[in-house]
Amino acid sequence: MLTPPRTNLRRGRSSGVVLAGLLLGTFVTGSAELLTAGLLTQISSGLGVSVPAAGALFSAYALGLALGGPLLTAATIRLDRRPVLVGSMALFAIMVLAPAALPHFGWFVATRLVAGALQGLFLAAAFTTATAVVSPERVGRALAVVIAGFSISTVLGLPLGVLVGSVLGWRGALLMVGVLAILATGLLVAVIPGVPGSRVSATSGLRHALARRVLAMLALSLTLFAAPGAVMGYLLPLLEHVTGVSGPLVSAILVAYGVANVAGSFLGGRLADTNAARALVLVTLGLVTSSAVLFLARAQPLLAVAAIIAWAVFASSAPASVQYRSVSLAGPAGGLVTSLPASAASAGIALGSTASGAAFTVAGPPAVILTGMVIALGALALAVATRRLQPPTDPTPQTSSTRAETESVLAA
Repeated sequence: MLTPPRTNLRRGRSSGVVLAGLLLGTFVTGSAELLTAGLLTQISSGLGVSVPAAGALFSAYALGLALGGPLLTAATIRLDRRPVLVGSMALFAIMVLAPAALPHFGWFVATRLVAGALQGLFLAAAFTTATAVVSPERVGRALAVVIAGFSISTVLGLPLGVLVGSVLGWRGALLMVGVLAILATGLLVAVIPGVPGSRVSATSGLRHALARRVLAMLALSLTLFAAPGAVMGYLLPLLEHVTGVSGPLVSAILVAYGVANVAGSFLGGRLADTNAARALVLVTLGLVTSSAVLFLARAQPLLAVAAIIAWAVFASSAPASVQYRSVSLAGPAGGLVTSLPASAASAGIALGSTASGAAFTVAGPPAVILTGMVIALGALALAVATRRLQPPTDPTPQTSSTRAETESVLAA
């Protein structure tokens, strides 16, 4: 079982307020990450660049998250989590607002790169803090609350940002997200307790962080998220050209898809608390099954839509267990690993989308479903292969003095 630094923070409302602050933070960062995709045409015309060139904004953010997040996490591993959370969110707000004040495409790309790295740092610190303020049997559910912020951003943050952008322009949409980031910073200042950083340095913990058991889980994370990455980017063509659904029904299904993602996030937390290794086998099996049903029943709208909703639930149930297992298997270097599953997931989504794009070009929309199913089969094989991996036997360096320090800060 994952054993984060324990605290004596009062359970119930107090820990709930902390988790709410963290959820708002991930909602804001998730909304900012998705926003440029929804406003790509506006941004390209406003800055005088082509739409493909404007797509570099999304790629820069993903690169910052995948590479910069782990580097910043390693650099701040020994710092108290409270200033890391507050500082990363405050800087994130600046990075979101800067392009509206300095509308130059080169600067926009640079701020997106930095914002992605700051999101990775915030996420790592949020996971550590969330697990520190709950009892051990609720760690998975605490992780799920943090992750749910991203799911909520897809069903609420992105549509709201696009709506504001349609009225006030892309600068107005950035201003909205920037203001939310400032509000999130204020809430974090008010509710986040001090949580001491790791006693393991980046150098000394590298052996555990790069152990084969951890690398195997990161490979599973990459493959597992490549499967939904292959499908979700082509959801509209699948609905319109494969299942025959069109018009207002498409919007209703997209909303249901987003709600299913939110529900799956919370379900994933309970599954992680029960048995994270087994949960990953069940989730990947669910992805394989739902994609098979979608392919076979693609001409029957009701069954096809049910399969798409099931796919969303299974895909969004995975992150909590992946995070739980990755950090647990890293042992004393768990703090170093906190941002790596998200980096692997981002890489997986990009690879899955690239693979399904090639399949779509060659064989049309049904090939997208087959691509997702083949990748899900690979994830299932990795989930089965890694289910018996155990954390190292090395004792964690979390000393009694560190626990006492944490408890005295939280009790204040």
